Amino acid sequence: MQRSISELKIFSGSAHRALAQQIADFVGVPLGDATVSSFPDGETFVKINENVRGRDVFIVQPTCPPTNQNLMELLIMVDAARRASASRITAVIPFFGYARQDRKDQPRVPITAKLIANVLTAAGVNRVLTVDLHAQQVAGFFDIPVDHLYALPVLIKHWRSKNLTDVTVVSPDVGGLKMAAAYSNALGSELAIVAKRRESATEIKSLYVIGEVENRNVILVDDLTETAGTLTSAAKILKKHGALNIYAGVSHAVLSDLAIERLKGSEIEELVTTNSVPVRSSDECRITVLCIAELLGEGIKRIHNDESVSSLFEINGPK
Repeated sequence: MQRSISELKIFSGSAHRALAQQIADFVGVPLGDATVSSFPDGETFVKINENVRGRDVFIVQPTCPPTNQNLMELLIMVDAARRASASRITAVIPFFGYARQDRKDQPRVPITAKLIANVLTAAGVNRVLTVDLHAQQVAGFFDIPVDHLYALPVLIKHWRSKNLTDVTVVSPDVGGLKMAAAYSNALGSELAIVAKRRESATEIKSLYVIGEVENRNVILVDDLTETAGTLTSAAKILKKHGALNIYAGVSHAVLSDLAIERLKGSEIEELVTTNSVPVRSSDECRITVLCIAELLGEGIKRIHNDESVSSLFEINGPK
């Protein structure tokens, strides 16, 4: 069912306005007019400066650092849209912060991903659109519909354009094996895995490699890198096992100062990521940022028209 494009409104918080503008341009609507600012004491102020009564509202806000600030902005924008009588509110969260806190892996710790899902629903979110959750079960924490897209089609297009031969796709840990298998299937390449042990929140120790990487070009794939510890330690052990050129592809690059330093001195020749979050640039390490505005824009159009989203964005993607 085709609904009028005039009923669709896209707004942006302050987390990634550039991506929101690109999405609006693709969809063919102006980016909504909203004031998002802070009072002197740090409290967030939001005012929607146009009529959204009865409209289908999409609010674009990745919950990347500063995570709590961006999350609070999103909640306040949702409340403002709800109180302005929007007919439906979809939170477009290209990167879903707190997704790694998805289970109780030690005594007396929270399941924060579930808490955030509850808070978003309580604020008035009717639907969530997101990309490459750290764990797919996080989508089940919501009691509202979640459209979970994958960056694979965007990243695969880049890898194919490089015309690499003798490729092995490598998962840097056991948890990423399913994602690596999807990339391997899409590229028609070999598959391998690096076993690791986490020493601390920032320190990773890679142990051994399962699969053939000697005299092969390697693409390390993961959903997220923050300190680059997993990727750089995996690259080091892959080089010791005879890998040729080592590349890395991640959906979300939330790069800290430590990550930039590690990438500078690593065996990784190129880090390829998306603009799901604002990505830091560095002259000393090669980072390629691919745009996912069309991916999210197509998802928004299909949600607005009550069309299938999952049929377009299967994880294996078209070959």
